[in-house]
Amino acid sequence: MDMNKNTINSGFSLLGNAKTDYPAVYSPHVLEVFDNQHTDIDYMVKFNCPEFTSLCPITGQPDFASIYINYIPDLLMVESKSLKLYLFSFRNHGGFHEDCVNILLKDLRSLLQPRFIEVLGKFTPRGGISIDPYTCWGRPDTKYAEMALHRLQNRGLFCAHP
Repeated sequence: MDMNKNTINSGFSLLGNAKTDYPAVYSPHVLEVFDNQHTDIDYMVKFNCPEFTSLCPITGQPDFASIYINYIPDLLMVESKSLKLYLFSFRNHGGFHEDCVNILLKDLRSLLQPRFIEVLGKFTPRGGISIDPYTCWGRPDTKYAEMALHRLQNRGLFCAHP
């Protein structure tokens, strides 16, 4: 497929911009998308984000996690630098682990309208307990909804990641 660089980059305000402004507050508006060039096939896109940070809403102490995002795109895909900035915007966000993971899924689902999406947070233990919330979604009334149900039901107690 012959794609010219201007077609691929058009519309991005963050990618290639040397003066990156890092958001100080939760900022879903920084997310940018581009067209999926392969809408005729199912394929999984996986992001591993080992430096996620948020704040405990009660104590204000930082919580650290590796976030795993998998999705099967439909028409749109998320641009990775905008995703990094979006994830960075949680640095000062006060939210429980489960809340953060569900916000990530809901924001990306709303933006991308993917066929399937799942998010896992592997949070660093605090007080001797780690919390690894997992959430997923598949387009209703399709094989992707069945896939989401299957993935949720078969999430092993000791799964390292999706």
